[in-house]
Amino acid sequence: MGPLKGLKIIEVSALGPGPFCGMLFADLGADVVCVDREAPPALDPATDCTRRGKRSIVLDLKSPGDRKLFLDLVSRADALFEGFRPGVMEKLHLGPDECMAANPALTYGRMTGWGQYGPLSQAAGHDINYISLTGVLHAIGRKGEKPVPPLNLVGDFGGGAMLLALGMVSALLEARASGKGQVVDAAMTDGSALLMTLFHSLEAQGRWSAPRGSNLLDSGAHFYDVYETSDSQYVSIGSIEPQFYALLLEKAGLSEEDFGGQNDVRRWPEMKAGLEAVFKTRSRDEWCELLEGTDVCFAPVLDFREAPQHPHNQARQTYVEVGGLTQPAPAPRFSRTQPEIAFAPHQPGSDLDAVLDDWGAGRPGHGRNPG
Repeated sequence: MGPLKGLKIIEVSALGPGPFCGMLFADLGADVVCVDREAPPALDPATDCTRRGKRSIVLDLKSPGDRKLFLDLVSRADALFEGFRPGVMEKLHLGPDECMAANPALTYGRMTGWGQYGPLSQAAGHDINYISLTGVLHAIGRKGEKPVPPLNLVGDFGGGAMLLALGMVSALLEARASGKGQVVDAAMTDGSALLMTLFHSLEAQGRWSAPRGSNLLDSGAHFYDVYETSDSQYVSIGSIEPQFYALLLEKAGLSEEDFGGQNDVRRWPEMKAGLEAVFKTRSRDEWCELLEGTDVCFAPVLDFREAPQHPHNQARQTYVEVGGLTQPAPAPRFSRTQPEIAFAPHQPGSDLDAVLDDWGAGRPGHGRNPG
């Protein structure tokens, strides 16, 4: 019932953010067909949440017969996307020219780390490299310490998969008006750089300094940080606005004399040390009882297993169980065409006949076209 119901999208199986992008499309209602390889996948399909809601076929794209079948599917699709190095799909004779000859209205998404061109376009890389090149990694970390990789959320998923999804949806909307397809070049370096827009603005205004751990949002400020509690757990504080900071002082019983002058950067280290001592006087649960749900801007730091049990997440059904596996629910929410997880992950190649029947591809009653 999602808003993309009726769209046919081909995902050419690859590592990294591609499967997550396909999951987003499937959650939103698109019929996503993953073209898997004959080799075993990197993750166990039974517990790979990014495969949820997608159907799978296995094709050998080096085989003339399977390439012919692939192009038959392309001719009936609204979009496809792939995550190979630049030129790989062209070597398979399945690049944009061949695919858009079969379907002139096709949206052709391309996911890479460095982009389709540029000095580094043919080099191997991972999220940590892409966010290094765009200034992201340099900015993340505590004062006097080395940069801290933020998992692979910024390059792979935020700057990669989500940007590709936005680009493809934009191209699909444009194609409805023009009847013409186009290529979407989503590079994780471009996406990572884009996510840093605010910080370029802050630097231009003289409100951001290069040393890590010395700014408002990078753990420099005592009122925007994570603190350890008496039971060796952690809580987060984001009391940026003056009225929220005043409430923090009131709730925690802190004096204006010791913690006044919120934005006096020279006193931040001193006040941070004070807050560190204060937060170690109570357990995480005790701080939750005192501060959670107030305008202090507070939350406990939960792990993967704790998060689904939190009352707020339960009330919003932020996590769901599908196929016995607890996982994040589709997002965002829609008032009328609510997304849903159509089914648990399928095994690679298990949907060939059903896909060919539904899409009207291949010879009737046969798995493949003759090569």
